[in-house]
Amino acid sequence: MNSKLTLESNGAFLIENVTDLSYTYFPMCNALDLKGSLTPSMGGDATIDQNGFLLTPSTVMDLENTLAKRNVYFRVNDEFTWSITGQTPKQTLTPDKVNLYGNFLVHRVKRENALFTCEIESFIPVNDNQELHKITMTNTTSKKLTLKSVVGIPLYGRSAENIRDHRHVTSLLNRVRITNNGIINKPTFSFDERGHNLNKRLYGCFVHSSHHASVKNYHPTLETFTGEGQTLLDPKVLKENIETSYKPGDTVEGYEAIGGMEYEPVTLKEGETFTLVVSLGTSQNEKAVMDSAEKLSEKTFDILKKETLDYWESELAPLSFDTKDSALNGWLKWVTLQPMLRRIYGNSFLPYHDYGRGGKGWRDLWQDLLALIIMNPASVRGMLLNNFKGVRIDGSNATIIGDKPGEFLADRNNITRIWMDHGAWPLMTVKLYIDQSGDSDLLFEKVGYFQDQFTHYTKRAIKDFNTQNTHLRTQAGTVYKGTLLEHLLVQNLVASLNVGSHNNLRLEDADWNDGLDMAKENGESVSFTAFYAKNLMDMADLLKTLNKKGIKKITLLKEIETLLKGVSTDDPVAKHGLLDTYFTSVEETVSGETQQFDTLQLSDTLREKGTALLKQVRENEWLEDKEDGWFNGYYDNDSNPLDNIDKKDMTLTGQVFSIMSGAATNEQIEKIIKSADKHLYDSSVGGYRLNTNFNEVKTNMGRLFGFAYGHKENGAMFSHMALMYANALYKRGFAHAGHKVIESIYTHSMDLNASKMYPGIAEYYDPTGRGMYPYLTGSASWMILTMVREVYGVKNDMGLAVFEPKLLKKQFGKNSELAIKTVLNDKQVEVVYKNTSHLDYGDYQIDKVWIDESNVAFTRTPDGIKLEKLISGNKITIVLGSKKALKESRS
Repeated sequence: MNSKLTLESNGAFLIENVTDLSYTYFPMCNALDLKGSLTPSMGGDATIDQNGFLLTPSTVMDLENTLAKRNVYFRVNDEFTWSITGQTPKQTLTPDKVNLYGNFLVHRVKRENALFTCEIESFIPVNDNQELHKITMTNTTSKKLTLKSVVGIPLYGRSAENIRDHRHVTSLLNRVRITNNGIINKPTFSFDERGHNLNKRLYGCFVHSSHHASVKNYHPTLETFTGEGQTLLDPKVLKENIETSYKPGDTVEGYEAIGGMEYEPVTLKEGETFTLVVSLGTSQNEKAVMDSAEKLSEKTFDILKKETLDYWESELAPLSFDTKDSALNGWLKWVTLQPMLRRIYGNSFLPYHDYGRGGKGWRDLWQDLLALIIMNPASVRGMLLNNFKGVRIDGSNATIIGDKPGEFLADRNNITRIWMDHGAWPLMTVKLYIDQSGDSDLLFEKVGYFQDQFTHYTKRAIKDFNTQNTHLRTQAGTVYKGTLLEHLLVQNLVASLNVGSHNNLRLEDADWNDGLDMAKENGESVSFTAFYAKNLMDMADLLKTLNKKGIKKITLLKEIETLLKGVSTDDPVAKHGLLDTYFTSVEETVSGETQQFDTLQLSDTLREKGTALLKQVRENEWLEDKEDGWFNGYYDNDSNPLDNIDKKDMTLTGQVFSIMSGAATNEQIEKIIKSADKHLYDSSVGGYRLNTNFNEVKTNMGRLFGFAYGHKENGAMFSHMALMYANALYKRGFAHAGHKVIESIYTHSMDLNASKMYPGIAEYYDPTGRGMYPYLTGSASWMILTMVREVYGVKNDMGLAVFEPKLLKKQFGKNSELAIKTVLNDKQVEVVYKNTSHLDYGDYQIDKVWIDESNVAFTRTPDGIKLEKLISGNKITIVLGSKKALKESRS
């Protein structure tokens, strides 16, 4: 493979010989509605939603193997056909040299051969649902070059369902209209046998040509464009002079539509250029589409391109890193973009993400906010309030998430699942928001609870439930609303009581690892027992802080008192009894009566419960022999531990949350690191695998064991969990081990021969090292969270800035400074660490802090310092000094 990647500090990148790679694609989107993907061969698709695909839906297998692309052809000197896709007989035998230039979010491909160069620049404007492509041909020879230009882009114009469901029948709905320099398709119906709806959306292809070249012939249907017995590889319209009588205003009905337009030939002298600007758009407003088409020009293209570059630059501006590695700086910019892409795409509409209909999962609602809280906490408050509207009073949550903020839908199919980790994530997200903003008042905002037919942690259903009513009501019939603090308590207390026979939290239908879905009856998640335990401890700390602020009483729904009662910590039956009592009391309605609880007593109760769960994990789930030591992560449906020290069966998840929660002692962590390095680390796939090879299809645990080992959840290097491992290690002060995780992912991702992907993080890396499912992965938020708050140690505590750097000597390199630009106290600041003595982590501590030109006071924390006042300036300079020398000077 001859591909080579060059990545600049600002994120701009070049991949030489990009067509030596397969299955790569670039995101094309705006923050309105249009989203899709683009490959160097002009593959990929574009859509508004599941039912509004402008271009033919593409899975990753289609990227290289389909001809239905953004085809623009040239008949060169009437000798051969050439295409910007590279897919013609001539180019198959004599390929072009192809380089890719990427930026935010502008895609440029340069094709070169012995006769000419062609540059194709592509993007989606910020405020318009259209793709724009500028194709520039340049004659690089001393001979004249005659080009016959033909655009031939299929306009799919319907739901992704119709790829195999009534594909031909839905083409009969097409109404194709010729316009001046364009072709529009507006089907009559949006086809659905459950109920057809009149279609209001149109799909169009429009072209502007330089040299004032005009359309010679329109070819609006696919079969006439290719010709009988021909394909889009070498259409008949290129090889023959096929005259058509179509003119603007004409319509064609009942055939597959294509934006087919043939232009009068142009002749280029040496160095001369010819340009086509192509717009592919969709809208329910025909006037808006036609207005955009009329404005189409090279000048308009350049103006909109600048707007697009400026927009994404401003979106990314709140966070940037200045490391000694310029490529790392640029790579982190692409990682920073990824959570933004998740808010646009959900988990669908990119070639690897060929599932779902664009909606988000419950876990995504919370984890995608982590990066946004770091970059713009003020924008998150409303989102948090809306998200809590999906919590049920039994501690579970809605699984069907609507398109509107705060919209959650009842499952009319009577099918529901419990992912037992779902209740864990909201507190972590809220705590981060409160720390960054100081806005503890959020906890006392009131929102309703989601209600559908399911009760008792979804184990029972209300008969004849009205699915139109999705708000929990009181016995008096009014909608009940509780504080966010109350929602959090319900989620975590219910989960903490829902234990299995080993006193760990029941696995239910799965946890974070969706593949552990076959142990519903007896499975337990030790991993998330530790996570929920930490949540209880964090809430205890939060209540203590609220008490110091003068909040001595907490008002909660009266029924919640049942969940707070004390029972033996190792008595699952008693815990289930409390749950049953509570579930029955809130089965269809609640009393609406509230009760006040002493804040400190409530804090002590939560701490006692959390401490008991941590002790359970620390003492009962630790596995050890003479060589290794690690935690069991799960119990299977036969109540047997999944991790096995004798067989050397190890899971990474079982270690991550035991470390992060504080269940693991420092001595245990040291043993875990050694065992993980021995059994899970694999440099050929970029780091730590999710598990060892169990060599068994475990039908008593989950579907993941049916996957080939090294793929997806069965032992891949799964970035999300690997980065949570890094985060946990940093949190506990094991910075060198944490750095190894991040450095491994970064260096592997940047190794084009291994990862075969554009800059960024993939969901996982397969056994060959290829990055799979790029762009849309929660791991990006965890990379940002870890880099900002743990590596650079820039964070807030109840709104006041805290600096606890865990930067290594080798990260400074020969430089004595490292810097980060981020948001603190709602303002952009630059934090510069000065390490003139080139000290390593563990050997330094913060000596002085300057804000702009002023030396400021601070108090020390166990790992750094906390400022005593809100930040007033824009540049914070932190001087690192020798821990030993500073201690001696103070003594």
